Amino acid sequence: MSQTREPPILRRRKNDLPHDIVLNILTRLPAKSLIRFRCVSKTWDSSITTSYFISTHLNNLAHNHDNGDGDGDGDGYIIYMPWDTNSSNRAVCTVAFDRTFDRIAEIEIPFDFTTGRAQIVGSCNGLLCLADIGKLTTSKIFIYLWNPSIKKFKRLPDSCLGQLGLVQLSCVTLGFAYHPENNDYKVVRISSYPGMKPHLTDQVEVYTLSSDSWRKVGMSLRANVMVYVNNFPSPMPVVSGALHWMARVVEDECKSDMIVSFDVNSEKFRLLGMPDGSKSIVRFQTCLASLKGKLAFLTFGQSERDYHYSMWVMREYGVLESWNQLFVVPLERISACIGFTMCGWLLIHSVESNYQAVKFVLVDTETLHEKDFDIQQPSCVATFMESLALLDGANTVSY
Repeated sequence: MSQTREPPILRRRKNDLPHDIVLNILTRLPAKSLIRFRCVSKTWDSSITTSYFISTHLNNLAHNHDNGDGDGDGDGYIIYMPWDTNSSNRAVCTVAFDRTFDRIAEIEIPFDFTTGRAQIVGSCNGLLCLADIGKLTTSKIFIYLWNPSIKKFKRLPDSCLGQLGLVQLSCVTLGFAYHPENNDYKVVRISSYPGMKPHLTDQVEVYTLSSDSWRKVGMSLRANVMVYVNNFPSPMPVVSGALHWMARVVEDECKSDMIVSFDVNSEKFRLLGMPDGSKSIVRFQTCLASLKGKLAFLTFGQSERDYHYSMWVMREYGVLESWNQLFVVPLERISACIGFTMCGWLLIHSVESNYQAVKFVLVDTETLHEKDFDIQQPSCVATFMESLALLDGANTVSY
């Protein structure tokens, strides 16, 4: 009886490359190629799905991007989706080049938003966190982690604070961040109670991907802090390993607006002062963002002659005196900030004078040159990259 032989491609020859060298090569390939290569052999499949391989692949991607043109401004990708998803068809995300917004691909979201309103909570290493924002005043907020590159997603378990009895009076804000020390991902959920007298302390809970569970975290600040739900549609920025929100702080009967940060590693909160020059502006909108790894504070306001955007950047993280005003952009129309691209362009949408049409504009923060681009409806925007994140995750759905 003849013995079954392995296909020639799988036979080991004397001149085959050692397995560690093969793995080193594989960690430098695109995520979509690696998903196909899992079919080559059981050895390749088991190697590609290990946490070590996934993190090594991610580190190589980050290194390649940082060295794209010598200063960390290499071409990247943007992903955007309409926040109004109330239609018979599933919502579609569009992937585009970071510098030009030229479209690359459209990707159908593999799950439904039952309320018809969706938000990109954040984007880390190719892993997107999406939420059903139509339910931000209830405990039953559906939150998803999704990696379009490997066609996997998971719905997060329900909040651990869902039985407080005050959920109908609460406002919820969310943040999403990568925890590099543990090679893990966290979602932060803050419930505020702005209409309650006397003031109730904000409730904070943290979801950790590795444990697939929520747990309550104390804010542990001396002052009373109420986090604002006002950064929409921009994701809460992650800078120096911390998430950031705007907040109203009450201390010794004095009220002030400050920035509150949440360190993803230590899970401790901290208060940061706003730029001095921003306090005198009549503000219609305030927005926090990350600009090339620095914390940015933006205001949209009005002077005697026009509307304008002003932006400050914290040059040295945590140092109040290091806030530096970069620019003031005069605008003829009422506008709202959506965020920054990876290369540092400001993305805004403006309402035309007839209040019927919305115009989307990219503003070069160095030259203040404006560029119109074609987005047909109000959208959430985040940075994007291909990765293997979530490949080794438990309780995931493949499609």
